Amino acid sequence: MTPGLLTPELFWLTLTVILTGLLWIPYIINRSVVRGLGAAMANPAPGAKPHAPWATRLMFAHDNAVENLVIFAPLVLILSEIDYSTKWTVWACAVYFWARVAHLVVYTLGLPVFRTLAFTVGFLAQVVLALAIFRIV
Repeated sequence: MTPGLLTPELFWLTLTVILTGLLWIPYIINRSVVRGLGAAMANPAPGAKPHAPWATRLMFAHDNAVENLVIFAPLVLILSEIDYSTKWTVWACAVYFWARVAHLVVYTLGLPVFRTLAFTVGFLAQVVLALAIFRIV
């Protein structure tokens, strides 16, 4: 790898990190609209007005994205450290990113079956990366 240039796997990891880092913005905007800016910035209270249903689902999608980033990122970083890259690892990283985008959209829209399918595709991409670490793919 040339210094300063990302491998394809690190490129997809970077996009995934950026996506995950931005997911809070829409539901915080909704919180500000529903509760007012002051209440949105206050500590959570049991009696606070609830988010719009889509914003609540987006919060759950964000939680899920963070939980899965904890698995995806180390897999990509391990592959980078051992300098192992194949068409399968590149594809797995790209598929993972787009599966997370799909998961975010269908979860926010409240489409449960498609949410599970998108999650499963992302999980399978992680499996490919784990197998690649052991040079099985």
